[in-house]
Amino acid sequence: MPDRRGRLITIEGLDGSGKTTLADGLEAALLDRDLPVLRLREPGGVVLSERIRDLVADPGLAPHPRTEALLFAAARAQLCAEVLLPALEDGRWVLLDRFVDSSLAYQGGGRGLGLDVVARINELATTGCRPDRTLLLRVSRASGRRRLLARGEEQDRMEREDDAFFSRVEQAYDALATGEPERFRTLDAHKDAAQVLTDALDALADILQAG
Repeated sequence: MPDRRGRLITIEGLDGSGKTTLADGLEAALLDRDLPVLRLREPGGVVLSERIRDLVADPGLAPHPRTEALLFAAARAQLCAEVLLPALEDGRWVLLDRFVDSSLAYQGGGRGLGLDVVARINELATTGCRPDRTLLLRVSRASGRRRLLARGEEQDRMEREDDAFFSRVEQAYDALATGEPERFRTLDAHKDAAQVLTDALDALADILQAG
C-alpha cells in the first residue's frame, strides 16, 4: 500500500522577513498543482492555541523564559494533536508559518535556554513530527524592523526585543540550518517577493517531483 502521508513545509525567519507573503504565494502555487493544501500558523491554528498566542504576544506581560517556552510548546501540542498530525495522516500538504525551529531560535537562542532543553520540550509537544522541508528567510534585523514599522501596527512583545536578542536568534537559526542541510533551505529575503517565491519553489522542487 502506498504511503499516503502528506508533506510538512515550514517557513522560518525573523519578524519582518516576509513569511506571510511567501506563505500566500506558496499556497496559491501548490493549489495550482492540485495539491491538497492546508495553511496554518504558529502559535495558533486552533482555538486554544490562538488564546495562547494572545498571551505570549501581550506586551503587558513578562513571562519567565521557561514559561514562554512552555506556552509555545503547549500551543504547538494542541495544534499537532487537533489538526496538524491528522492532516498529514490524511495526505494533506501542510504549509506552516513557524514550527519547532522558532522555539529553538527564539527561546533556545534568544532567551538563552539552550537548544537541547527546548528541543526536549517540543519532542513531547509534537510527538517527534519533523518538517519535510524548512524554508529559512534570511533578512537583516534592520530590514525586518523597517518592514514591521511600515505596517503601521503596534509591535507585540517579541517584536519589541532589542538587537542583541535578535542577533542570538539569528545565530541559532544559522546553527540549525548548518546542522540539517538536507532539511533547511536558506533564502535571501531581501529580494522582491516574486523572486523569493521562485527561489522557494526551486527549493521545494525535489519534494514536488516526488509527490
